[in-house]
Amino acid sequence: MLQLMLVAVMAYLLGSVPFGFLVGRARGVDLRKVGSGNIGSTNIYRALGLRTALGVFALDAGKGLVATRVLSLVGDGTWNVTYVRLLAALAVILGSVASVFMRFRGGKGVATGAGAFLGLEPLATAISIAIWAGLVAGLHIVSVGSLAAAAALPILIAVLNRSQGLHNPAFYLALVVTGVVFASHRSNIRRLVNGTEKHITRSGTAAPEPGQARKPGQEQT
Repeated sequence: MLQLMLVAVMAYLLGSVPFGFLVGRARGVDLRKVGSGNIGSTNIYRALGLRTALGVFALDAGKGLVATRVLSLVGDGTWNVTYVRLLAALAVILGSVASVFMRFRGGKGVATGAGAFLGLEPLATAISIAIWAGLVAGLHIVSVGSLAAAAALPILIAVLNRSQGLHNPAFYLALVVTGVVFASHRSNIRRLVNGTEKHITRSGTAAPEPGQARKPGQEQT
């Protein structure tokens, strides 16, 4: 039990590291006061450009991958490593969306979740990422790609592991993570329904320029 607690705490703290916020501050921008106010890759893209956004996405994904492939090895091996990895994945994603260093706020959990599931179900995750990339490239709406990829992940895990049926614990974790992603995109879903969700452009001009303060009450994206 101590092993599980240690892995969970370490993974949560790792997930809580706000790479987007730190990179933004290093560039002289407080992302909480720019664009949507979110510290995730989409707002970074709009504020600081594609290269910086890709770098932060990689860092956030790396948190998830490290949690499931490295932190899960902590301990004496009493517990099945698969279940330890599942716990590490859940903890690192929760840290990403509710960072202890950001007063329990954070990003949307998409990049960190992608990294975590790359360590659990690489093929299903790779296909899910391809779905995300295809929809974002075609529709220029990041939230649509994120929601679709999250919804597709448990289905892909079930289909690609038919021999296990519904006995694959990763399938159930994927359902939980899908719920987390949808919950963190509540405001985006409302705007999608209302037809007011923002599109992205290559220059990131869909959002205010770096340094422009967010309007009071403006929702996150």
